[in-house]
Amino acid sequence: MINKPLVVTYLCLLIYILLSSGVILYNKWVLSHKYFNFPFPITLTMIHMGFSGLVAFFLVRVFKVVTPVKMTFEIYATCVVPISAFFASSLWFGNTAYLHISVAFIQMLKALMPVATFIMAVLCGTDKARLDVFLNMLLVSVGVVVSSYGEIHFNIVGTLYQVTGIFAEALRLVLTQVLLQKKGLTLNPITSLYYIAPCSFVFLFVPWYLLEKPVMEVSQIQFNFWIFFSNALCALALNFSIFLVIARTGAVTIRVAGVLKDWILIALSTVIFPESTITGLNIIGYAIALCGVVMYNYIKVRDVRASQLPPESIPDRVSKDWKLEKKSSDIYVPNNNNNIGGNISASELNVDEEAPLITSSRLSHVGRTQISK
Repeated sequence: MINKPLVVTYLCLLIYILLSSGVILYNKWVLSHKYFNFPFPITLTMIHMGFSGLVAFFLVRVFKVVTPVKMTFEIYATCVVPISAFFASSLWFGNTAYLHISVAFIQMLKALMPVATFIMAVLCGTDKARLDVFLNMLLVSVGVVVSSYGEIHFNIVGTLYQVTGIFAEALRLVLTQVLLQKKGLTLNPITSLYYIAPCSFVFLFVPWYLLEKPVMEVSQIQFNFWIFFSNALCALALNFSIFLVIARTGAVTIRVAGVLKDWILIALSTVIFPESTITGLNIIGYAIALCGVVMYNYIKVRDVRASQLPPESIPDRVSKDWKLEKKSSDIYVPNNNNNIGGNISASELNVDEEAPLITSSRLSHVGRTQISK
């Protein structure tokens, strides 16, 4: 007998993996000078933000699909504005990296996301420095260094752009937890787009005006409406697909799906973009980094589950770990407030970097929105 809820869950996971991989490859194709040749990452990101904000406005104000939250000027100025600033920065730097380094190498560098998030969480006081987590972070860092050393087309500029984008996204996630969640403000995907996308658009306008606008005025630019419309639509669809995945699964499932997506994406990128070459040292370094990420994920999930258990002996908790890991992948039923439940911190769940505009408590890294990278 077919388990329909389980089939729907796996279908959502498949859609998420396809959309996430597709958005990354699509953006690379648009930005690369060897293909569509639109080397303006800030402009592309602004198109995504403008489109997402416009769709969210119609859904909230015209069609009234969701009700806007009680957003005061004080909350907007002290919470939404700084979060939007770092969100715009992460998109700007992350998309610019596509001009200099391959998709495969970018995915390998993204293994540093847990390291960046953990560092920012410790600095902001939302997490504690621990020896076991530090050793995992060290293992991840060593793996990324080995992978970078094996990169044939290593580019220091592109690497710095990507790493800067990763740390900007990590800080955004931590700020989301510190600022929004402590005020009891929970945003679903639509209200997140409604409040954050326009503000991010404004922040991106300044670097666009200074860096890209002068170049665009003197260069021959090809603009295809359907290319940019479909690109922005895919990014928007990805944002909603992540909401569906996390609403129906647990932390373990989304983490495993993210790792699977990265491997698929690395393999696809070498086929679609022949100039992307993967060496044996790349694979070894990335495998080392993933071992550290998997161990880190297990520690964080174990800690979260243990904190939800009543006081009992350590042996009893250890004996229940395997059962808890299994339960975490069961079907998740959202609460009646249409918000994702749970209380997972920014360093405990990887939000997809291509669509990170979901800022509810369950989501506050599987983050690099990012919606338009």
